[in-house]
Amino acid sequence: MVSEQNLLAQLSVKVGNRLRDERLMLTTAESCTGGLVAAAITDISGSSNWFERGFVTYSNQAKSEMIGVPAELIDKHGAVSEPVARAMAEGALLNSRAQISLSITGVAGPGGGTPYKPVGMVCFAWSNRVTTLVETKHFKGDRTQVRSQAAQHALRGVIELLDKAEA
Repeated sequence: MVSEQNLLAQLSVKVGNRLRDERLMLTTAESCTGGLVAAAITDISGSSNWFERGFVTYSNQAKSEMIGVPAELIDKHGAVSEPVARAMAEGALLNSRAQISLSITGVAGPGGGTPYKPVGMVCFAWSNRVTTLVETKHFKGDRTQVRSQAAQHALRGVIELLDKAEA
């Protein structure tokens, strides 16, 4: 069985190969994963050819200051929401030289969950400056497992966005 860490590494390589082949750069905006995706990517030698930068926007203030997420949007929908995930992905593109972005915002636990936003709820967005895809997933497990599953799903979403752009 492939370990969670090995799966994340394999997905990072797959994303990197696709981006390199298409001569595209990726940027990330991560909240609950705290840079886990960026770390997996930068573990790969040569990733500077396709990874432009990563934003760890853990606090609401960081989301607004670093990538331009409107505070009003966070106040209205909450940091863990599809509108905020969309704004994070689009803001990361606006604040980088990349052509592709991913964003992750969620409740990794063990605390912080509510009946409407339970532990394991994670919102994602992927953007290529033309199209932005958003999705919410509910993961099971402890904090480490939720974060790992979220990072893996975010990388799979990059591949999906690239596939849609080719279609």
